[in-house]
Amino acid sequence: MVGYVNSQFRLALGVFDTALSEIEAMAGEEINVGMIESYLQRLPETALRLGIRIVLALVAFVIGAQFIKFVCRVLKKSLERGNADIGVVQFLSSFVKIALYVILVFFIATGFGLDAASVVALLGSAGVAIGLAVQGSLSNLAGGVLILLLRPFKVGDYIIAGNGNEGTVTEMQIFYTKLVTADNRMVIIPNGDLSNSSMINASAMPTRRIDIPVGISYDADIKQAREIIMKVLNDDEKVLDNEDKRVFVDSLGESAVVLGVRCYAESEYFWETKWRLTENVKYALDDAGIAIPYNQLDVHLNPVSLDADRSTMGR
Repeated sequence: MVGYVNSQFRLALGVFDTALSEIEAMAGEEINVGMIESYLQRLPETALRLGIRIVLALVAFVIGAQFIKFVCRVLKKSLERGNADIGVVQFLSSFVKIALYVILVFFIATGFGLDAASVVALLGSAGVAIGLAVQGSLSNLAGGVLILLLRPFKVGDYIIAGNGNEGTVTEMQIFYTKLVTADNRMVIIPNGDLSNSSMINASAMPTRRIDIPVGISYDADIKQAREIIMKVLNDDEKVLDNEDKRVFVDSLGESAVVLGVRCYAESEYFWETKWRLTENVKYALDDAGIAIPYNQLDVHLNPVSLDADRSTMGR
């Protein structure tokens, strides 16, 4: 009897526990449903606020971009009035422009609720990773700063870079420098490469020396050829009279006596003067009957060997 009562009591407790669990589950479902309904009710208001923030952010970006353009324009005009170098103007303008855009984006991000201190702390902790990721760009930035400070060349100079590229400098930016080659091609060289390698600036000096090799026949009169070439140098208006002008025997070639023609011209007239002198020297030597030989090979046949070869072929 007692065992039967205990079993019935345990059964009743189990039913009570099951009912209690179902009640708790139903309460949880009611709570979850209430939260969803509450979220759906707040969704239009939240979306409206987010939309307003996005619109304000876009307006702020447009206004900020116009302000940045105005600042860069004022800075450029101020530097130009101060007779600053064109390369310095281009470099500082690009640097200030990038820096102002970074500040603008930072302020817009804080307008969305981001804590400025948290952003700065995050950037600080990620500084090593960011530095490794953009180490090439940072190297180009450092190279641009060195070029700006040391000024090994300026816009308009003709340079020959260590990697073989050469041309006239047309633009100096914060990360790269643009060259235009003689055949009108654009070459973009990172500033890091320019600052870390050797470089030839052909426009650094106001004058340049012109060297022209001229070959004459071994039968020609060297003194006469020298006088003719010297007259060509004296008659050219772009050849500087206050600099050294010289015609000399440079070497004895295989088929010609090579005369060295040396004179100076202003750097901006270097190429046209060199081309004109080369042409005029050729005309002057032709008029004087002095031949400019070309490479030739004299073949001498041994008659004895030739007769032996014929007899061998006859057999």
